Amino acid sequence: MQYTQKKDRRMRIGMILDNVYPPDPRVENEAIELIKSGHEVFLFCLTYGNEKSEELVNTMKVRRFTTNTFEYKMSALVYTIPVYTFLMKKKIKQFIKQNKIEVIHIHDMRIAEAAFQANEGKLPVVLDLHENRPEIMRYYPHMQKLRGKLLISINKWIKKEEEFIRKATHVVVVTEAAKEEIVSRVGVSPNKIVVVPNTVRSSFFESSEHPEIPYKKKEEEFTLLYLGDTGKRRGLDTVLESMVTLKNRIKNLTFVVVGKTSPSLEKKVIDLGLEKEVKLMGWQKDTTFPNWIKNSDVCLSPLHRNIHHDTTYANKIFQYMSLGKPLLVSDAKAQKDIVEEVNAGLVHEAENVEEFTQKVVTLYENKQLREAMGENGRTFVKNHFTWDKTSKDLKELYNKLA
Repeated sequence: MQYTQKKDRRMRIGMILDNVYPPDPRVENEAIELIKSGHEVFLFCLTYGNEKSEELVNTMKVRRFTTNTFEYKMSALVYTIPVYTFLMKKKIKQFIKQNKIEVIHIHDMRIAEAAFQANEGKLPVVLDLHENRPEIMRYYPHMQKLRGKLLISINKWIKKEEEFIRKATHVVVVTEAAKEEIVSRVGVSPNKIVVVPNTVRSSFFESSEHPEIPYKKKEEEFTLLYLGDTGKRRGLDTVLESMVTLKNRIKNLTFVVVGKTSPSLEKKVIDLGLEKEVKLMGWQKDTTFPNWIKNSDVCLSPLHRNIHHDTTYANKIFQYMSLGKPLLVSDAKAQKDIVEEVNAGLVHEAENVEEFTQKVVTLYENKQLREAMGENGRTFVKNHFTWDKTSKDLKELYNKLA
Protein backbone atom coordinates (compact mmCIF):
# COMPACT_ATOMS: atom_id res chain seq x y z
CA MET A 1 0.00 0.00 0.00
CA GLN A 2 1.30 3.50 -0.89
CA TYR A 3 0.96 6.26 1.69
CA THR A 4 0.67 9.96 0.89
CA GLN A 5 2.50 12.43 3.08
CA LYS A 6 0.28 14.69 5.17
CA LYS A 7 0.64 18.43 4.51
CA ASP A 8 0.78 19.18 8.22
CA ARG A 9 3.57 16.70 9.01
CA ARG A 10 5.49 17.63 12.13
CA MET A 11 8.95 19.00 11.21
CA ARG A 12 12.10 19.41 13.28
CA ILE A 13 13.08 23.02 12.57
CA GLY A 14 16.57 24.20 13.47
CA MET A 15 16.68 27.95 14.02
CA ILE A 16 20.19 29.46 13.91
CA LEU A 17 20.84 32.61 15.96
CA ASP A 18 24.26 34.25 16.25
CA ASN A 19 23.58 35.67 19.68
CA VAL A 20 22.61 34.81 23.23
CA TYR A 21 18.98 33.97 24.00
CA PRO A 22 16.70 35.28 25.37
CA PRO A 23 15.73 37.95 24.45
CA ASP A 24 14.94 38.14 20.74
CA PRO A 25 11.24 38.89 20.13
CA ARG A 26 11.20 37.97 16.43
CA VAL A 27 12.87 34.60 17.00
CA GLU A 28 10.55 33.81 19.89
CA ASN A 29 7.38 34.93 18.11
CA GLU A 30 8.12 32.92 14.97
CA ALA A 31 9.03 29.85 17.00
CA ILE A 32 5.86 29.99 19.12
CA GLU A 33 3.61 30.19 16.04
CA LEU A 34 5.41 27.30 14.31
CA ILE A 35 5.17 25.19 17.48
CA LYS A 36 1.45 25.96 17.70
CA SER A 37 1.20 24.63 14.13
CA GLY A 38 2.60 21.30 15.32
CA HIS A 39 6.30 21.63 14.50
CA GLU A 40 9.24 21.17 16.85
CA VAL A 41 11.62 24.13 17.03
CA PHE A 42 15.22 23.76 18.18
CA LEU A 43 17.22 26.98 18.64
CA PHE A 44 20.97 27.13 18.10
CA CYS A 45 22.29 30.10 20.07
CA LEU A 46 25.40 31.20 21.94
CA THR A 47 26.39 31.50 25.58
CA TYR A 48 29.36 32.96 27.40
CA GLY A 49 29.07 30.12 29.92
CA ASN A 50 26.46 31.34 32.41
CA GLU A 51 23.38 29.50 31.13
CA LYS A 52 22.15 25.95 30.69
CA SER A 53 23.33 24.19 27.54
CA GLU A 54 19.82 22.79 27.02
CA GLU A 55 16.59 24.41 28.15
CA LEU A 56 12.92 24.65 27.24
CA VAL A 57 12.01 28.35 26.82
CA ASN A 58 8.43 29.22 25.81
CA THR A 59 8.01 25.72 24.30
CA MET A 60 11.19 26.14 22.21
CA LYS A 61 14.06 23.68 22.68
CA VAL A 62 17.06 25.95 23.24
CA ARG A 63 20.54 24.54 22.60
CA ARG A 64 23.37 26.82 23.73
CA PHE A 65 26.93 26.60 22.40
CA THR A 66 29.83 28.24 24.20
CA THR A 67 31.39 31.34 22.67
CA ASN A 68 33.87 34.00 23.82
CA THR A 69 34.90 37.60 23.19
CA PHE A 70 37.38 36.56 20.48
CA GLU A 71 34.61 34.93 18.44
CA TYR A 72 32.38 37.95 19.01
CA LYS A 73 35.06 40.31 17.67
CA MET A 74 35.73 38.05 14.68
CA SER A 75 32.02 38.07 13.80
CA ALA A 76 32.37 41.69 12.66
CA LEU A 77 35.04 40.54 10.19
CA VAL A 78 33.17 37.42 9.07
CA TYR A 79 33.25 38.38 5.39
CA THR A 80 36.81 39.74 5.55
CA ILE A 81 38.55 36.92 7.46
CA PRO A 82 36.49 33.66 7.64
CA VAL A 83 37.58 32.65 11.16
CA TYR A 84 34.08 33.14 12.62
CA THR A 85 32.53 31.00 9.88
CA PHE A 86 35.07 28.22 10.49
CA LEU A 87 34.38 28.17 14.25
CA MET A 88 30.58 28.39 13.98
CA LYS A 89 30.34 25.79 11.20
CA LYS A 90 31.57 23.01 13.52
CA LYS A 91 29.06 23.96 16.21
CA ILE A 92 26.14 24.15 13.78
CA LYS A 93 27.06 20.76 12.27
CA GLN A 94 26.93 19.25 15.74
CA PHE A 95 23.58 20.96 16.42
CA ILE A 96 22.04 19.64 13.18
CA LYS A 97 23.21 16.08 13.81
CA GLN A 98 22.34 15.86 17.52
CA ASN A 99 18.82 17.24 17.07
CA LYS A 100 18.03 15.47 13.76
CA ILE A 101 17.12 18.78 12.13
CA GLU A 102 15.00 18.60 8.95
CA VAL A 103 14.98 22.25 7.86
CA ILE A 104 17.36 25.11 8.74
CA HIS A 105 16.01 28.57 9.54
CA ILE A 106 18.83 31.16 9.63
CA HIS A 107 18.19 34.37 11.55
CA ASP A 108 20.05 37.15 9.75
CA MET A 109 23.19 36.92 7.64
CA ARG A 110 26.23 37.17 9.93
CA ILE A 111 26.08 33.44 10.68
CA ALA A 112 24.59 32.47 7.31
CA GLU A 113 27.84 31.34 5.64
CA ALA A 114 28.59 28.98 8.54
CA ALA A 115 25.07 27.54 8.41
CA PHE A 116 25.19 26.97 4.65
CA GLN A 117 28.59 25.26 4.94
CA ALA A 118 27.45 23.10 7.87
CA ASN A 119 24.37 22.04 5.91
CA GLU A 120 26.39 20.93 2.84
CA GLY A 121 23.29 21.39 0.68
CA LYS A 122 21.41 18.52 2.33
CA LEU A 123 18.45 20.30 3.97
CA PRO A 124 16.11 23.07 2.82
CA VAL A 125 17.16 26.50 4.14
CA VAL A 126 14.95 29.45 5.12
CA LEU A 127 16.92 32.70 5.29
CA ASP A 128 15.23 35.19 7.66
CA LEU A 129 16.51 38.71 7.00
CA HIS A 130 15.49 40.78 10.03
CA GLU A 131 16.85 43.89 8.33
CA ASN A 132 18.96 45.08 5.42
CA ARG A 133 22.19 44.37 7.32
CA PRO A 134 24.72 45.73 4.77
CA GLU A 135 22.88 49.05 4.49
CA ILE A 136 22.45 49.53 8.23
CA MET A 137 26.11 48.68 8.82
CA ARG A 138 27.01 51.97 7.13
CA TYR A 139 25.75 53.73 10.25
CA TYR A 140 27.49 51.58 12.89
CA PRO A 141 29.95 53.62 15.03
CA HIS A 142 32.93 51.37 14.19
CA MET A 143 32.23 51.90 10.49
CA GLN A 144 32.73 55.65 10.92
CA LYS A 145 36.37 55.06 11.89
CA LEU A 146 39.26 54.51 9.47
CA ARG A 147 40.05 51.04 10.83
CA GLY A 148 36.48 49.87 10.32
CA LYS A 149 36.38 51.21 6.77
CA LEU A 150 39.67 49.50 5.94
CA LEU A 151 38.78 46.12 7.47
CA ILE A 152 35.10 45.81 6.53
CA SER A 153 33.80 46.11 2.98
CA ILE A 154 30.10 46.95 2.71
CA ASN A 155 30.20 45.81 -0.92
CA LYS A 156 31.37 42.35 0.19
CA TRP A 157 28.46 42.12 2.62
CA ILE A 158 26.03 43.12 -0.16
CA LYS A 159 27.45 40.44 -2.48
CA LYS A 160 27.26 37.84 0.29
CA GLU A 161 23.65 38.77 1.06
CA GLU A 162 22.74 38.36 -2.61
CA GLU A 163 24.58 35.01 -2.72
CA PHE A 164 22.67 33.74 0.32
CA ILE A 165 19.34 34.92 -1.10
CA ARG A 166 19.99 32.90 -4.26
CA LYS A 167 21.16 29.82 -2.31
CA ALA A 168 18.24 29.74 0.16
CA THR A 169 15.15 27.64 -0.50
CA HIS A 170 13.02 30.56 0.72
CA VAL A 171 13.70 34.05 2.10
CA VAL A 172 11.71 35.78 4.86
CA VAL A 173 11.63 39.60 5.12
CA VAL A 174 9.75 42.07 7.31
CA THR A 175 7.96 44.32 4.79
CA GLU A 176 6.57 44.34 1.27
CA ALA A 177 9.04 47.17 0.54
CA ALA A 178 11.94 44.88 1.50
CA LYS A 179 10.58 42.16 -0.79
CA GLU A 180 10.27 44.59 -3.70
CA GLU A 181 13.82 45.87 -3.13
CA ILE A 182 15.30 42.33 -3.12
CA VAL A 183 13.36 41.20 -6.20
CA SER A 184 14.55 44.30 -8.07
CA ARG A 185 18.19 44.11 -6.92
CA VAL A 186 18.84 40.36 -6.86
CA GLY A 187 16.50 39.25 -9.62
CA VAL A 188 14.90 36.33 -7.78
CA SER A 189 11.26 35.29 -8.14
CA PRO A 190 8.78 37.05 -5.82
CA ASN A 191 7.44 33.56 -5.01
CA LYS A 192 10.69 32.79 -3.20
CA ILE A 193 10.13 35.57 -0.66
CA VAL A 194 7.66 35.55 2.24
CA VAL A 195 6.76 38.71 4.19
CA VAL A 196 6.48 38.29 7.97
CA PRO A 197 6.21 41.71 9.68
CA ASN A 198 7.46 42.42 13.19
CA THR A 199 4.13 42.69 14.99
CA VAL A 200 3.11 42.18 18.62
CA ARG A 201 1.63 39.25 20.48
CA SER A 202 -1.88 39.80 21.83
CA SER A 203 -0.57 39.24 25.35
CA PHE A 204 1.47 42.46 25.04
CA PHE A 205 -1.63 44.66 25.12
CA GLU A 206 -4.16 42.31 26.73
CA SER A 207 -2.28 41.47 29.92
CA SER A 208 -2.79 43.78 32.88
CA GLU A 209 0.15 42.44 34.86
CA HIS A 210 3.33 44.41 34.15
CA PRO A 211 6.14 45.58 36.48
CA GLU A 212 5.92 49.08 37.89
CA ILE A 213 7.99 51.77 36.18
CA PRO A 214 10.20 54.36 37.95
CA TYR A 215 8.58 57.44 36.42
CA LYS A 216 4.88 58.31 36.45
CA LYS A 217 3.72 61.42 34.66
CA LYS A 218 1.63 63.95 36.49
CA GLU A 219 -1.94 64.51 35.35
CA GLU A 220 -1.13 67.94 33.89
CA GLU A 221 1.95 66.76 31.97
CA PHE A 222 1.98 66.30 28.20
CA THR A 223 4.37 63.42 27.58
CA LEU A 224 6.18 62.36 24.43
CA LEU A 225 7.67 58.84 24.51
CA TYR A 226 10.50 57.24 22.57
CA LEU A 227 11.13 53.55 23.16
CA GLY A 228 14.21 51.70 21.89
CA ASP A 229 17.72 52.18 20.53
CA THR A 230 19.00 55.76 20.79
CA GLY A 231 21.68 55.76 18.05
CA LYS A 232 21.95 58.88 15.90
CA ARG A 233 20.05 57.36 12.95
CA ARG A 234 17.01 56.97 15.22
CA GLY A 235 16.39 60.72 15.00
CA LEU A 236 16.34 61.80 18.64
CA ASP A 237 18.35 64.92 17.77
CA THR A 238 15.29 66.14 15.86
CA VAL A 239 13.15 65.76 18.97
CA LEU A 240 15.65 67.41 21.31
CA GLU A 241 16.17 70.42 19.03
CA SER A 242 12.40 70.77 18.72
CA MET A 243 12.02 70.64 22.51
CA VAL A 244 13.87 73.97 22.80
CA THR A 245 10.91 75.62 21.08
CA LEU A 246 8.18 73.28 22.30
CA LYS A 247 8.89 73.78 26.01
CA ASN A 248 7.87 77.43 25.60
CA ARG A 249 4.69 76.56 23.70
CA ILE A 250 3.45 73.59 25.70
CA LYS A 251 3.21 73.88 29.44
CA ASN A 252 4.43 70.86 31.46
CA LEU A 253 5.96 69.18 28.39
CA THR A 254 8.06 66.06 29.06
CA PHE A 255 10.05 63.85 26.70
CA VAL A 256 10.69 60.37 28.08
CA VAL A 257 13.39 58.20 26.47
CA VAL A 258 13.40 54.49 27.36
CA GLY A 259 16.56 52.89 26.00
CA LYS A 260 20.30 52.74 26.56
CA THR A 261 21.68 56.25 26.20
CA SER A 262 25.06 57.44 24.98
CA PRO A 263 27.30 60.17 26.48
CA SER A 264 26.68 62.28 23.35
CA LEU A 265 22.91 62.15 23.89
CA GLU A 266 23.27 63.07 27.55
CA LYS A 267 25.59 65.96 26.60
CA LYS A 268 23.11 67.27 24.02
CA VAL A 269 20.34 67.37 26.63
CA ILE A 270 22.58 69.47 28.89
CA ASP A 271 23.87 71.70 26.08
CA LEU A 272 20.29 72.51 25.04
CA GLY A 273 19.25 73.19 28.64
CA LEU A 274 16.63 70.41 28.64
CA GLU A 275 17.50 68.65 31.90
CA LYS A 276 14.08 69.49 33.34
CA GLU A 277 12.03 68.45 30.29
CA VAL A 278 13.88 65.32 29.15
CA LYS A 279 13.86 62.11 31.20
CA LEU A 280 16.55 59.65 30.08
CA MET A 281 15.40 56.45 31.75
CA GLY A 282 18.05 54.13 30.35
CA TRP A 283 17.47 50.50 29.43
CA GLN A 284 14.34 48.97 30.96
CA LYS A 285 13.01 45.41 30.87
CA ASP A 286 10.70 44.79 27.91
CA THR A 287 8.01 43.58 30.33
CA THR A 288 7.67 47.21 31.46
CA PHE A 289 7.05 48.58 27.94
CA PRO A 290 3.23 48.52 28.14
CA ASN A 291 3.32 50.72 31.23
CA TRP A 292 5.73 53.19 29.61
CA ILE A 293 3.39 53.48 26.64
CA LYS A 294 0.31 53.90 28.83
CA ASN A 295 2.26 56.62 30.68
CA SER A 296 2.47 58.80 27.52
CA ASP A 297 0.33 61.04 25.33
CA VAL A 298 2.12 60.76 21.96
CA CYS A 299 4.63 58.08 20.88
CA LEU A 300 7.53 58.78 18.52
CA SER A 301 9.58 57.09 15.81
CA PRO A 302 11.62 59.93 14.21
CA LEU A 303 13.89 57.67 12.09
CA HIS A 304 16.30 59.13 9.55
CA ARG A 305 15.71 58.16 5.92
CA ASN A 306 17.90 55.39 4.47
CA ILE A 307 17.37 52.15 2.53
CA HIS A 308 17.14 50.13 5.74
CA HIS A 309 14.59 52.35 7.50
CA ASP A 310 12.58 52.71 4.29
CA THR A 311 12.18 48.93 4.01
CA THR A 312 11.58 47.81 7.58
CA TYR A 313 9.24 48.49 10.48
CA ALA A 314 10.36 49.47 13.95
CA ASN A 315 8.48 47.06 16.21
CA LYS A 316 7.79 49.94 18.59
CA ILE A 317 5.16 51.49 16.28
CA PHE A 318 2.91 48.45 16.65
CA GLN A 319 3.52 48.36 20.39
CA TYR A 320 2.45 52.01 20.53
CA MET A 321 -0.64 51.39 18.38
CA SER A 322 -1.72 48.31 20.31
CA LEU A 323 -2.23 50.41 23.45
CA GLY A 324 -4.19 53.14 21.69
CA LYS A 325 -1.57 55.88 21.52
CA PRO A 326 -1.32 58.31 18.58
CA LEU A 327 1.97 58.26 16.69
CA LEU A 328 4.27 60.94 15.32
CA VAL A 329 6.70 59.33 12.89
CA SER A 330 9.16 60.43 10.24
CA ASP A 331 8.54 59.82 6.56
CA ALA A 332 10.76 56.72 6.39
CA LYS A 333 8.69 54.92 3.76
CA ALA A 334 7.60 51.70 5.50
CA GLN A 335 6.35 53.37 8.69
CA LYS A 336 4.91 56.37 6.83
CA ASP A 337 2.84 54.13 4.57
CA ILE A 338 1.30 52.10 7.37
CA VAL A 339 0.64 55.04 9.71
CA GLU A 340 -1.08 56.99 6.94
CA GLU A 341 -3.02 53.95 5.71
CA VAL A 342 -4.40 53.27 9.18
CA ASN A 343 -4.63 56.98 10.13
CA ALA A 344 -2.90 56.16 13.40
CA GLY A 345 -0.87 59.36 13.68
CA LEU A 346 0.92 62.20 11.92
CA VAL A 347 4.01 62.11 9.71
CA HIS A 348 6.86 64.64 9.57
CA GLU A 349 9.76 64.97 7.16
CA ALA A 350 12.79 63.18 8.62
CA GLU A 351 15.26 65.53 10.37
CA ASN A 352 12.94 68.52 9.83
CA VAL A 353 12.81 70.13 13.27
CA GLU A 354 10.29 72.81 12.31
CA GLU A 355 7.80 70.34 10.82
CA PHE A 356 8.21 68.00 13.78
CA THR A 357 7.45 70.94 16.10
CA GLN A 358 4.31 71.88 14.16
CA LYS A 359 2.97 68.31 14.26
CA VAL A 360 3.52 68.03 18.04
CA VAL A 361 1.60 71.28 18.56
CA THR A 362 -1.23 69.99 16.33
CA LEU A 363 -1.55 66.85 18.43
CA TYR A 364 -1.27 68.76 21.71
CA GLU A 365 -4.06 71.18 20.75
CA ASN A 366 -6.48 68.51 19.55
CA LYS A 367 -7.20 65.84 22.14
CA GLN A 368 -10.06 64.49 20.03
CA LEU A 369 -7.65 63.90 17.12
CA ARG A 370 -5.22 62.09 19.42
CA GLU A 371 -7.95 59.83 20.74
CA ALA A 372 -9.31 59.03 17.27
CA MET A 373 -5.88 58.20 15.87
CA GLY A 374 -5.03 56.13 18.93
CA GLU A 375 -8.23 54.13 18.52
CA ASN A 376 -7.55 53.62 14.80
CA GLY A 377 -4.16 52.14 15.64
CA ARG A 378 -5.52 49.95 18.42
CA THR A 379 -8.28 48.54 16.21
CA PHE A 380 -5.87 47.85 13.35
CA VAL A 381 -3.39 45.94 15.50
CA LYS A 382 -6.06 43.97 17.34
CA ASN A 383 -7.90 42.91 14.18
CA HIS A 384 -5.12 42.62 11.61
CA PHE A 385 -1.60 42.95 12.94
CA THR A 386 -0.84 40.52 15.75
CA TRP A 387 1.56 37.59 15.42
CA ASP A 388 -1.14 34.96 15.15
CA LYS A 389 -2.42 36.76 12.02
CA THR A 390 0.74 38.07 10.33
CA SER A 391 2.60 34.77 10.73
CA LYS A 392 0.05 32.99 8.50
CA ASP A 393 2.38 33.01 5.48
CA LEU A 394 5.29 31.69 7.55
CA LYS A 395 3.18 28.78 8.78
CA GLU A 396 1.97 28.11 5.24
CA LEU A 397 5.59 28.09 4.03
CA TYR A 398 6.49 25.37 6.54
CA ASN A 399 3.41 23.36 5.68
CA LYS A 400 4.63 23.34 2.06
CA LEU A 401 8.18 22.39 3.11
CA ALA A 402 6.74 19.50 5.13
